[in-house]
Amino acid sequence: METVKIPKTKLLEEGAKLSVKQMEALSGQFLPKHKASEESVLVVIEGACVLKKAESEHTLEQGDNVIIPSDVWHQIKAIRDFKAIHVMPKAIRFEFTK
Repeated sequence: METVKIPKTKLLEEGAKLSVKQMEALSGQFLPKHKASEESVLVVIEGACVLKKAESEHTLEQGDNVIIPSDVWHQIKAIRDFKAIHVMPKAIRFEFTK
């Protein structure tokens, strides 16, 4: 059974409409499954992860990025210790599975 952990996050920059956060997770760690009210961009800066959506999985390695659409359930699994930059609207709201 997978263990879900909240990633370590740090606010890097905040503007009038956007926030930029750094997130970190250790190899094998699953982040909470969730969806968001707005689309966002995830850029992997170290390591690797798998982004799981309902019908697909995308492996992301250093330098890769993905736009995560709004209202799409997704979950990230670190396959190597990773750090990513998450760019999102300040108005974004998250809904997590129970």
